[in-house]
Amino acid sequence: VQLQASGGGSVQAGGSLRLSCVVSGIGMPYYAVGWFRQVSGNKRAGVLCISSDGGTTYYTNFVKGRFTISRDNDKNTVYLQMNNLKPEDTAMYYCAADRLRTQCRSDTLIQTDFHSWGQGTLVTVSS
Repeated sequence: VQLQASGGGSVQAGGSLRLSCVVSGIGMPYYAVGWFRQVSGNKRAGVLCISSDGGTTYYTNFVKGRFTISRDNDKNTVYLQMNNLKPEDTAMYYCAADRLRTQCRSDTLIQTDFHSWGQGTLVTVSS
């Protein structure tokens, strides 16, 4: 399984970006897929996860009401729509697939659950 993330860029605060993650492999509709982000110098942290049935789970209140995750299994793609971006959202964003779970964990996103990772796409938000 390979993942390809794209859609990052530079925007001003209040702007929007949509990240895409193309997941290769015939099993993609059955994978839970998560988005993580890593601020320079910090650990990578889970942001959102989408289950195979489309159910979504947030792992940080900071993005609730601003970020949404969705998937189009026909296109093997998971999206992260980011609205009202803040400078604090500046980070490298990664998508990852959990090939052993169809449902996202309800409490925390465990990175070691995710066996396949994309290369990351950089989001920079200026004030």
